[in-house]
Formats: sequence, C-alpha cells, structure tokens
Amino acid sequence: MNAKSLARMGIPAPLVPRAGWLVGEARRTGIDSDEIRRVLTGLIAAPEAFAADPLFGPLATALAEHRAAGGAEAEAFRPRDEALPWRQWGTGLEPEAVAQMEGAMRLPVAAAGALMADAHVGYGLPIGGVLATEDAVVPYAVGVDIACRMKLSVLDLPPEWLDTCPDRLTTALEGETRFGVGAEFGRHGDARRTRPREHPVLDDDWSVSPVTARLRDKARLQLGTSGSGNHFVEFGTFTVAADEAGRLGLATGGTFLALLSHSGSRGTGAAVCDHYSRLAMNRCRDLPGAMRHLGWLDLASDAGQEYWAAMNLMGRYAAANHACIHRHVVEHLGARVILDVENHHNFAWEEDHEIDGVRRRVIVHRKGATPAGAGVLGIIPGSMAAPGFLVRGRGVASSLASASHGAGRRMSRTKARDTYRWKEVRPYLEERGVRLISAGIDEVPHAYKDIHAVMAAQADLVETVARFDPRLVKMAPEGEKPED
Repeated sequence: MNAKSLARMGIPAPLVPRAGWLVGEARRTGIDSDEIRRVLTGLIAAPEAFAADPLFGPLATALAEHRAAGGAEAEAFRPRDEALPWRQWGTGLEPEAVAQMEGAMRLPVAAAGALMADAHVGYGLPIGGVLATEDAVVPYAVGVDIACRMKLSVLDLPPEWLDTCPDRLTTALEGETRFGVGAEFGRHGDARRTRPREHPVLDDDWSVSPVTARLRDKARLQLGTSGSGNHFVEFGTFTVAADEAGRLGLATGGTFLALLSHSGSRGTGAAVCDHYSRLAMNRCRDLPGAMRHLGWLDLASDAGQEYWAAMNLMGRYAAANHACIHRHVVEHLGARVILDVENHHNFAWEEDHEIDGVRRRVIVHRKGATPAGAGVLGIIPGSMAAPGFLVRGRGVASSLASASHGAGRRMSRTKARDTYRWKEVRPYLEERGVRLISAGIDEVPHAYKDIHAVMAAQADLVETVARFDPRLVKMAPEGEKPED
C-alpha cells in the first residue's frame, strides 16, 4: 500500500506520509493488508468513529481537522448570495457583459465595482469592468495583455505634413515599429538587419517570477514592438483650445501633428497572465463555471506576491515599449516632442477609496478602463476613423475614479470579418482623410461603438481637454491572431 494507493483511497495529500508510516507500523504489529484496508476505508468514511483507535486514532483526528479546515476554506471561496451594489455607465450594453460584472460583485473578496460605457464581454471580468478587492488580486481582472496602454506625443512638426509628406511619415512608422504576434527587433536572419531596442527596463530584476526570468530574452527582442489585435501606431492632428494649451504647457492652442500608440506587454505579459490565472483558477476551483475566470490570489501568498511583482514589471516593460516606439519614430523624423501623455488601462493599483462611507485600502482592477482621478490626464481613443480624446479625470467615487478606455467593440471579430470587405471600407476611410497602411478587416471602424455616445455617457467622469483625429494608421496586417 504505497502513497499513490493511499491517495486513491481518499487520504488527503498532506496526510499521506503519516498514513504510510501508520500502515508500516500496523504491518509490524501483525495486522494484515486486508484488515488495514478495511480500517482505512472506514476511517475515511467516518473519521470520528476511529478517533479512539490506539493506532489509527491520530490519523482519524487529523483527517477530521483537515476536513473541517477544508470546509471553512470552501466557505471562503463560495460566492455571495447577492452581488454587492455597483454602478453602470452607458446603455444598451451586452447582457453577457452586465452578467459578468454582476458575477464579479458576488466574489467574497469584492469590495466595490463599476462598469464603463464601452463595456463588452471578456474573460471573467468584462472589458470596461472596474473591480476593487480586499487583499487579493484577480489576474483575469487585469487582463491578458497586462499594462496595455496609450501614449501620445505632440510634435513640433507642422500638421500639413500629413498631406504634403505622408510617405515620409509612413516610412518612419514602417521602419521604426513592428507588428504581428511574433514581431521582434534583432531576430536572427532579419532582412532589415535591425538590432534589439535598448531601455533601462531590461536592467530591472526579472527574477521576480519564474515566468519573467524565463522570458527576459524574448522580451528583449520584442521591446519596441506593438503586437496585433487592436494595437496601433498612428499619426494624426491634435487640436486644443488656447486655455487648455496653457494648462498643458503648450505655448499656444491650435492644431498640431501628433503620434499616438496603443499596445501592451507583448508575449511576456500574456505568459504572466496565463501562468498566474491558472494558479488562481485552480485555487478557486469551487467557483461556479460562469465565474471560474475570476479566481484570485491572496496578496500575502507567495503566488500573489509573485504575480504582483511580475505585473508591475510588465507595467514598466509596456511603458518602455511605447518609449522606444516614440523615441525612434521621432528621431527618424528629426522632430521634438512638445507634449507627452500616457496611461495604462489593463492593470491593478493599490488605492484608497471611500466605500460605504469608510476610507479603505483596496486593489482596484481596471480591465479596459482608464484611471480618472481628479485632475489626472488620460487618453481615450475612438477607432481608425473616429477621434480620440485627451481627458482630465473628475475623480468620481462611484466609478472608483475610472472612465472608459475607448469606444468599445459593438461586434465580435468573427462577425466583423463576415460582414465587411475592404472595398466597402476604404472609401469610408478616404472620405474621412484616413490613410491606412495595414490592418485586419476585424478592426474596421464599423466594429466599434460611437465614441461620441460613449463620451457623452461619461461626461460626469471626465472632461475633454483636446481631440486627436487619426490620419495615417498602422496596425497588424490581415491574418494575425489578436493579442489585445
């Protein structure tokens, strides 16, 4: 009777060594295997009945205590009977996304939540979901593309370049960015003979997690790349009124040439999500099927600390990606940056919020949601043919100081591919003065909600500071698997 057979009988793994030792003792006293099996079978079925057994009593007591602790643990993972109250912005949201938010608010670690006007279905927490938890982090409430973010650089070049020098701008984007799931700089055999980008983030401690330690070399090669899905790098016009220009540090208001990018932590960030979401889901395997992607890690646990450190490293890495993209494009053009704004929108922050009248320290997950604390600047894009906006947060408590991260999809990628063809879309882009370098048909403007309606629905959350209109857009080419 070995360890495997004891485990198959129903002895919990922590008690198997003790049970094995007792089996050996029983054999040494002359008890045969059949009798030992009979005793163990009865003990597993009703440990209390064997508590006084001179040999197996301690095992019976330990098993009863283990099950009692397991019952308390199971209770700790059981969803609330009723969801905590939460607030929704916008109307006509997908019922499935609303149901996902309702499920998240039933988590025993949930403290508060909100759903933004651009919301649509995601894994566990919907895209556009904001979830505050106590002493716990939910990997899928951060998202697969950890620290996906926006970066805006306003340049000292004339906006007329969009009409007079589009080829020069296109060359800068084509030469200084890379798109696609496996996109890298410095890949062996690269026909363009590029070298890996450099940034101090590579000198950070990548041993904080076995995942980041293993993938540091891959992250080095992917530094400064954009991936696929809804990620983009584009030139456009940035229009700001004189009064706001002064607050932003610009010498004057008007229309400027600007560079805008959207991407995250690439393959390494996705691997971090995959590893720790699996750990979280396994730990919380008693959650109902519809909530299984909402498994969480205690922040005090080793896994929780590892994920938190890895997530923050991926935040710095995503920022470095954007920094490299903008630095190299700007240098290619011989330009100067006169305004720089950026923000995450797939991340978790430790913040203080007033919840139910009490100031509490919580972990705020913003999955496809923009930080919108009072006075905080953020960027909310539209689509390749719709404007984006530089906004200033109003710090609304009921939204956990958050706003939407974009227009939000109104149809799935599959439906977009089945519905639209480029011969119909290109005239639409041309009418709006948009030149498309590359993109998949699943990213057509028609697949997204009306950004103006989204902004109107969250006027109480942010004030509009300036407007960005895309004119020259580069995304991953057709056929790439989405990473967003």
